[in-house]
Amino acid sequence: MTPSITDSTVKAALAAIASESATTEEKIQMLIELAQGLQKKPKTPDDLWNAFELYQQAIKMCGADYSLWKARSQAGMAGVLKSIPDAGAELLLQAKAAYEEALPILQQLAVTEETAEAQMNLGLVLQSLVAFNLARITDSIAAYQEALRVFTCEKYPQEYAILSNNIAIAYLSMSGGTEQQNLYEGLAVQTFESALKHINLIEHPREYAMLQNNLGNALQYLQSSHPVENNLRAIAAYNEALKVRNYQDTPLEYANTIANKANALFNLPDDPEKPELGNSKNLLQARDYYQQAWEIFSQYQQAEQAEAVAQALQEVAAEIAICNS
Repeated sequence: MTPSITDSTVKAALAAIASESATTEEKIQMLIELAQGLQKKPKTPDDLWNAFELYQQAIKMCGADYSLWKARSQAGMAGVLKSIPDAGAELLLQAKAAYEEALPILQQLAVTEETAEAQMNLGLVLQSLVAFNLARITDSIAAYQEALRVFTCEKYPQEYAILSNNIAIAYLSMSGGTEQQNLYEGLAVQTFESALKHINLIEHPREYAMLQNNLGNALQYLQSSHPVENNLRAIAAYNEALKVRNYQDTPLEYANTIANKANALFNLPDDPEKPELGNSKNLLQARDYYQQAWEIFSQYQQAEQAEAVAQALQEVAAEIAICNS
């Protein structure tokens, strides 16, 4: 059961649209624009529910006469449902159904970019539903790949970067036997590296940093017979991400990357050529990064991340004590 509209401004807007001497199509457009405004910058979850209600009103008004506007309203409503904080399986299933109903109409009547955006968002919904065992990750990847046919690196580098990132993360979430696992991990690394050939530091710094950070994570946890080499490559990727992410401008992203870098340092010998000499220097560097990350996560009330880093701090302190004993 979804809450009904409580916001007086939205009620007033609905009343104004009802009394407006506009055509039905113009009224539908007004409802959609109003919903999009609430959806883009929601101040509270209520704003999202209000947007949902407005899209519902638009869908009712469309009937059978305005199929493209109906499909747009369904796609908008699905976007709202997936954005609601802690959206559970029920809301995600509603979003999936709305996208799947809207897509054939969008493919027929809308511009290709609008269709690709809906496919991209359907991919996200499917990826979220995998956790509830209500979708297959391969279907999510297929939706992303459909969207990539439109969102190419030349024309839409930002969307291309996000889609590539989502596909790589989807590969990393796939499980199987050792051979399959190696294949999925290899595909993820390949996807990140391929995207980074097109997304550069100067033109798209935010996407560049995201891809480098996640490439570092993929490299660090590869099931491989070359862990030292992979950790060195991971640290190089984190250093690239840290050319963009910093404490002043992007504190949470910065904390995330330095915590990831600390994880790699924790397992890296000081001299890769002489691993038998240990890693006391890298452990101290890891401790400093963990401490800084913990302070930032605590400051921004990111309890889950702060707790994970606090646990890592205990582990690194124990290792340092062993090195010094």
